[in-house]
Amino acid sequence: MELTHFDEAGRAKMVDVSEKADTTRVAVARGQVEMQPETLERIRLGQIAKGDVLAVAQVAGIMAAKQTSSIIPMCHPLGITGAKLKFQLLPPGTIEIEAEVKVTGKTGVEMEALTAVSVAALTIYDMCKAIDKTMVISNIRLMEKSGGKSGHFVRHE
Repeated sequence: MELTHFDEAGRAKMVDVSEKADTTRVAVARGQVEMQPETLERIRLGQIAKGDVLAVAQVAGIMAAKQTSSIIPMCHPLGITGAKLKFQLLPPGTIEIEAEVKVTGKTGVEMEALTAVSVAALTIYDMCKAIDKTMVISNIRLMEKSGGKSGHFVRHE
């Protein structure tokens, strides 16, 4: 498989997608934040001084998906048609984050879904770091993508 973000001289380039057909594309990504059990319980009870951790992380993730091309150099600016985040609190001390991003366009939204999860996780960390500096952000991965020339991908865990 050829890497498409390099020209003949080995220099970085943005892939030209002008000849590709517009198709509906969907990507789902997941990641997690591991924390002390007490931190998870305080999030669940709404006892974090900075506010509703999951509501803020949800908005941050959606905003990040929409801004991915501003922070990942070779990503195309996309008119995202949908973005949603879900959180699952898994005792004793894990929050599983899932982002689903949709677009009708010439290129996929894998990077947007991965960015949404990453920024949501960073937001959880930011909002809770005063009480728990041991948090670990991990396992950020693409779970599924559909649409486009490369077809449907599903991670089997």
